[in-house]
Amino acid sequence: MGQTRRMADPLDPKASRAPLSALRPLIPFALAYKGRVAAALASLIAASAATLVLPLAVRRVIDYGFGESSGHLIDAYFGVLILVVGLLALSSALRYWFVIMLGERVVADLRSAVFNHLTSLDPSFFDRSRSGEIVSRLTADTTQVKAAFGVSVSIALRNALLFIGAIALMIFTSLKLSALVLLAIPVIVIPLVVSGRAVRRRSRAAQDRLADASAYATEAVGAVRTMQAFGMEAMTARRFREAVEDAYEAARLSTSMRAVLTGTAIFLVSASVVGVLWYGAQDVLAGTMTGGRLSQFVLYAVLAASSFGQLSEVYGELAQAAGAAERLGEILEAKPMITAPSQPRALPEPPRGTVAFQNVSFTYPARLERPAVHDLTFSVASGERVALVGPSGAGKSTVFQLLLRFYDPHSGTITVDGVPIDAADPIALRARMALVPQEPTIFAASVADNIRYGRPDASPDEIRKAAELAAADSFIDALPEGYGTPLGERGVNLSGGQRQRIAIARAILKNAPILLLDEATSALDAESEQAVQVALDHLMAGRTTLVIAHRLATIRSADRILVMDDGRIVEEGSHEALMSQAGLYARLARLQFTGADEREAAE
Repeated sequence: MGQTRRMADPLDPKASRAPLSALRPLIPFALAYKGRVAAALASLIAASAATLVLPLAVRRVIDYGFGESSGHLIDAYFGVLILVVGLLALSSALRYWFVIMLGERVVADLRSAVFNHLTSLDPSFFDRSRSGEIVSRLTADTTQVKAAFGVSVSIALRNALLFIGAIALMIFTSLKLSALVLLAIPVIVIPLVVSGRAVRRRSRAAQDRLADASAYATEAVGAVRTMQAFGMEAMTARRFREAVEDAYEAARLSTSMRAVLTGTAIFLVSASVVGVLWYGAQDVLAGTMTGGRLSQFVLYAVLAASSFGQLSEVYGELAQAAGAAERLGEILEAKPMITAPSQPRALPEPPRGTVAFQNVSFTYPARLERPAVHDLTFSVASGERVALVGPSGAGKSTVFQLLLRFYDPHSGTITVDGVPIDAADPIALRARMALVPQEPTIFAASVADNIRYGRPDASPDEIRKAAELAAADSFIDALPEGYGTPLGERGVNLSGGQRQRIAIARAILKNAPILLLDEATSALDAESEQAVQVALDHLMAGRTTLVIAHRLATIRSADRILVMDDGRIVEEGSHEALMSQAGLYARLARLQFTGADEREAAE
């Protein structure tokens, strides 16, 4: 099967690439709405053109509107100015609406695309990533992109058009004065570009520190009961405050550099304009240039200077957005290590439920020094109940992880119904299995929705039947809204045993041919365990079942027991046969049963 592929950590804050090119992945999202883009560009061009026309009208007023013989032209010139201003106002309003709505639409699509891609990534990605940082990218980073894409890009394009247009009309107005201005541009641009790189680095650092703070807050809120039980409120608050201060310090440095960059740009541009204007005033005094032409040049120079100054300011905002887009792009570029083959093999119908491991070895990427399973070989026949037992770290849960194809083994073959699982579609493979984990996941939804997670198209009657089989209907009916009761985040409103029974009902509803029970009754009291065990016995009839159990009393009825130690199967047989061998299983059983007898005697 080959070695599992390794990939660079997509959440590595040290990852870097070209500055604003990180915004490039956003282009396809925008091009999906070509009509809105065209309307926004048309409004942008109209607003820029109206702005550039104003100095021409002002020149006409100054040079020709105040003469004794042409006073009647004043009304006409000012009427034209009102029309131009009206066009400017209308086109600016349209530009704002189209651009903002386009930005909102693009970012909504971006968030959906990032989340959809996250759902396709295999567990190894999340083994290396903190959930809080991922959430930060979906929220804070997309908000940063929206602010830039919805406003900053529009302002940047508008000022770029104004700058180019103003420079062109400056040259048309006075080639000599324009030459002086253009000679000053390299002196202005070079230091701005150099400092802009530092701004980008600081912006990325600020976003990374904010993500760190968000990740820590998510972790702390999720463990609030443990935090309070150990009296760690003050220390947790202090650590979060330190994380926030780190984020603030990074943001302060970034903002300070942007402020210096903006101020420097404005001073250099304005100072050059003032110098050129002084030189032009000499021409007016000498009679080689009219006051209207100089006024026209002044206005175009001011437009060019202000546009360039805003461009430098917006450039800093775009650099921040580029950092956020880069981080989102890293998630979108992350490739799942578990994928369906180009031509997946179909699993046989009807399903038989056979499972086989042949010389399987696997090591978790985060624990390369110690194999989780080594040269593992066993098979499970259709309808057979097989229990996996052994000390912690023996590799029992890894068997489930590999069978569900959350990871690919480094060597060996795993088959389900005779088909190698890496040759099948992972979705089709997992559809044949129902998992009841030791720590079930309960969503912040209603009871019915949590059970329906096993089969989204299930009817209310089917949901209730599954709950009855899982011995969960009695406590569900006692809830304030019955099956419509919200369970809170991670099921905080339920006891451990109730959460486990919801998970069992979910697996019952899925009705898969292969059951994977990972300590499925571990959180139940004796009475509930007996009821659920009866339900599980009914459910397991005719189905292939793999059971992980530490409580050996719950697996005496298994057809076979596989005893694992250090990633290998060291014993195999029935409960009675293994007890007679006086091996690892017998030792574990004696420890448990003797301990239980002593506790009962003490009580």
